[in-house]
Amino acid sequence: MLTIDIDIARRFILGKQGLWPGRRWRGITGAEQAMRAMEYLQLDPLQIIARSHDITLHSRVLDYTPGIWENAAYEQRKFFDWGGWLAARPMDELPHWRVVMGRERDGAPDCDPRVRTMGRDHAAAINEIRTILHERGILSNRDFEMATRTRTQSYRGRKDSSLALYYLWRTGEVMTHHRENFERVYALTKAVAPAHLIRESSDAEADRFLIKKEVSFSGLSRPNRTSDAFQRGVPFSKAKQIREAMLADGEIITVQIEGWQATHYALGSDAGLLHDLSAGRVPPAWSPLETTTAEEAVFLAPLDPVSARGRAKVLFGFDYVWEVYKPESKRRFGYYTLPILWGDRLVARFDSKLDRTTNTFVILGLWLEDQVLGADEAFAEALARGFTRFVAFLGARKLDAKAIREPLLRRRVCSSY
Repeated sequence: MLTIDIDIARRFILGKQGLWPGRRWRGITGAEQAMRAMEYLQLDPLQIIARSHDITLHSRVLDYTPGIWENAAYEQRKFFDWGGWLAARPMDELPHWRVVMGRERDGAPDCDPRVRTMGRDHAAAINEIRTILHERGILSNRDFEMATRTRTQSYRGRKDSSLALYYLWRTGEVMTHHRENFERVYALTKAVAPAHLIRESSDAEADRFLIKKEVSFSGLSRPNRTSDAFQRGVPFSKAKQIREAMLADGEIITVQIEGWQATHYALGSDAGLLHDLSAGRVPPAWSPLETTTAEEAVFLAPLDPVSARGRAKVLFGFDYVWEVYKPESKRRFGYYTLPILWGDRLVARFDSKLDRTTNTFVILGLWLEDQVLGADEAFAEALARGFTRFVAFLGARKLDAKAIREPLLRRRVCSSY
């Protein structure tokens, strides 16, 4: 078992996710590399300043512009989107995910029972939509007027045609052909995926893959999870036995973090990275192309894997909650607050909006974890560089930083743009 301290754990998780010590990918090719390294790119339709998944890639990829990921997914067909936890996944993983799709269709234990129920309750609509898809080739939810359909009360749509398309997508008969204003346009799987990938791996192969996928995504994964957010479809009754076999084979290893009670897993292939970090070395593959996160602050997306869902508090002592779905009266900071990464720590957060009438990026507030940073020249320079790149990414022409309370920070941010 490897034993590491919290600083090494933090850098390892940040580095595995492509956030530390700086951006190491560039452009369209870099976006593809980042999506693979991250394991999952969680997708979200909400667009305030930019969509969460685009901010996620901007924080990792130089010269990234919103929507580049769609080229890799829907034009090059290197990724596909799927799941109740919606994420883009590498296309070459499809045979493993088709096992999970089949389990959801068949109502296997530990899968979402609502999928099978949907298939049973809306069988006639599903057969109808399946026939139309064979005739037309592509379909979207907007192709069916509400007045012509049976209304539903489902969490996945208000008309039966919506549920039919969703069911066929969740169970693998159709895939996303492309998106229009983020809405899925569906086609039969054979029209989207390469023929050699439209197959199912064995149950044993799929289960090992899913566990490795989750461990790699987390960087350091707790073995006693009770939820199935990422490795959906691995039977809980078999998970421990499978993990023990993977430990024996060296596919995963155990890691103890000083001060943390629980033992964690890492990929066996990542042992070298952990040894490099423990020896004070940055792994060569992680070398940034330009600035480091100490030289240029990086802004994390609301759904970034290293900070979302309470992970920021565990890793950084940074209490972050995405408040977009909270009533205004209950928000502590703002509607679309983003964490700020400087070096290997989360040190601040800011709320903002994009005024599209004047094409102005407006900072609505900035809050420091340690007020000393308000007079720190190095942080002020790093913050200014971060905002300069962020404004360019958004395509804004002007920056309004009057809401930054600290004079040094406000002056540097304003003068850099």
